[in-house]
Order: sequence, then structure tokens, then C-alpha cells
Amino acid sequence: MSKGHEHASGGAVYGLGFIGAAVYYISVATSFWSGVVGFLKAIVWPAFLVYEAFKALAGQ
Repeated sequence: MSKGHEHASGGAVYGLGFIGAAVYYISVATSFWSGVVGFLKAIVWPAFLVYEAFKALAGQ
């Protein structure tokens, strides 16, 4: 088994999520700097997802 293709699907999901998050955050930006912050948020969107999931699970 080749080592280079073990995480290819995870990279694809992250890449599509990044593009979607970047488009969303930039489209709702009201200024240039909120667009920049939105782009930075798009880079770390999995951290927001995991945080919200754990917060929801802790409430049960």
C-alpha cells in the first residue's frame, strides 16, 4: 500500500469545506477586513465544527 494515498479523501473533504467556508464568509463580509477574517476562519473551519459538536454533546 502506498503511503501517499491513505488520507486522500480527508484532504478532498477539507478542500471542499475550505472552498465552501471561504465563499460563505467572504460573501457575508461587510468590509475588507471582515473578509480577511472570514478567509482565516475558512482555513480553520474544522476546529469550529469540532468545538460546536463537543458543546452540543456536553449539553445532553
